[in-house]
Amino acid sequence: MHSQILAPVVVLVAWTLVMLVWTIVTRVPAMKAAGIDMGKLIGSKGTDADKVLPPAVQWKAHNYNHLHEQPTLFYAIALTLALLGQGEGPNLWLAWAYVLLRIAHSLVQATFNKVSVRFLFFLLSTLALVTLTASAAASIFAPAMTVSAG
Repeated sequence: MHSQILAPVVVLVAWTLVMLVWTIVTRVPAMKAAGIDMGKLIGSKGTDADKVLPPAVQWKAHNYNHLHEQPTLFYAIALTLALLGQGEGPNLWLAWAYVLLRIAHSLVQATFNKVSVRFLFFLLSTLALVTLTASAAASIFAPAMTVSAG
């Protein structure tokens, strides 16, 4: 039997791959339109494209990169909760909230990219992550404190 909290982990990984595909299908044609020959590029990095590609094209790539930043903490804490047997109930709801908020963040950044809206989704997802982390910490450290206090 697996922990239910693994489902939102898998969904966020799948969403990250969706963003990768979206990045590729928008970026490659934009690169061709800008006269960029990928066969001749040497030593460039993704952010170099910010100088030559339209911002709306780059927004997808920026979000794909964002999905490799804070969500790595989510993966670690969700797996920790799964191993602790704490991947159900409120922790599961918080994990789903985190994933749905990150997807909403992606959709905003990849389409109209209004920073105030993006920031709201980022802030709310961060609060969910903080709460999940506190739950994991309580599961790990509270029993140890009870034993050492007794």
